[in-house]
Amino acid sequence: MPTTDRRNQLSVILILALLVIFCPLAIDIYLPAFPAIAQALAIDEQQVQLTVAIFMLTVGLGQLIAGPLADKFGRRPVALFGITLYGLAGMLAFLAPSFSILMLARALQGFGACATFVVAFAIVRDTYGSAKSGQMITYLNGIVCFIPALAPILGAWLTVQFGWRMNFLFLAGFACVGLMITAIYFKETRPTDSHYEGHILDLRRFIPIIRTPIFLFNSLICMVAMSAILAFVTLAPGWIMTELGGSVSDFTFWFTLNAIVSIVASFIAPLYIKRHSQKALRIGMSLLIFSGVLILILGQFKSAFAFMLPVLIAALGFALSLGSAAGMALSHFAKQAGTASALIGLMQMSGAGALVMLTQVLPFNAPEFIAFHLLLLLPLWVILLSNKAHAYHPKNT
Repeated sequence: MPTTDRRNQLSVILILALLVIFCPLAIDIYLPAFPAIAQALAIDEQQVQLTVAIFMLTVGLGQLIAGPLADKFGRRPVALFGITLYGLAGMLAFLAPSFSILMLARALQGFGACATFVVAFAIVRDTYGSAKSGQMITYLNGIVCFIPALAPILGAWLTVQFGWRMNFLFLAGFACVGLMITAIYFKETRPTDSHYEGHILDLRRFIPIIRTPIFLFNSLICMVAMSAILAFVTLAPGWIMTELGGSVSDFTFWFTLNAIVSIVASFIAPLYIKRHSQKALRIGMSLLIFSGVLILILGQFKSAFAFMLPVLIAALGFALSLGSAAGMALSHFAKQAGTASALIGLMQMSGAGALVMLTQVLPFNAPEFIAFHLLLLLPLWVILLSNKAHAYHPKNT
């Protein structure tokens, strides 16, 4: 595993934390502004939701290009280009005179965010190797879970105080700050023996990766778990404030509490993942499935506490599962970390988004829908408990 001195190590951690924020921040900060956007652009809220869908689509698909580019040209130039595009798209959204221009801006912003996302995971594999990747990815996933919990609170304040466009101006400003920090502190991490063959748009390079049982199994866990997170983030605000009659203060309290639990869990989990990756994954998935069952049991009680208690338990499950699964998925691709990171990013973003969209037709209320996505992990959990587990997620050596 590459070694760095203490100062370089802190710089890497700073850059990783920064790069993973771009994507979830752009998804969640403007959720409270949906009614204002719909009114201002004379459209309905369902059309506004398409701005999230197009963003997630380009984040996922863009990684198929950003990953190979990061392997060929390096992590740093791809990250700098992505942040620049992200900021320019934020300005375009801020100035958008129509819904079609807003959609274009969001699509471009997704392409920018995909570059930061895939570079972050490639840096983890470059810097920490297979042994510690799970730990670092768990820390990063803690940030990814933290942003959806608190970003809507910031977005609500910006919308009330300055109007809905200020959310996108904030994203543009954040990109400017991020660009300066990245340009100053980010040193290239691509291994000197990293190789890249073929054309950038040749998708056949992904076939050997996805055919690897360890990658496929663990990336599927990441995809399904992320779909449950997405289902919660998009449905919980409306369920708490509309169906349960909660106030904005109630919404703020529960999302803040969830953020705190997620952060604490994501900083505790790596200590266990470091020594027991397979066992951590088993415990994590068991907690997620238990949470899904508990949501269904407590569904008869119409209260925010009954709804959020299983979600808070699931926070620990996500911390244990996502870190160990993503780390193991990337463990066999030291020289193709960018390409492998792109593929797992595609599954986490576009795959999870597509799974949520395809299952929206099911006759479930919000708690049932979240529970359904958690329980989709059952087949993978059964495999993990079987004698074949070592073939899909080897124990730490």
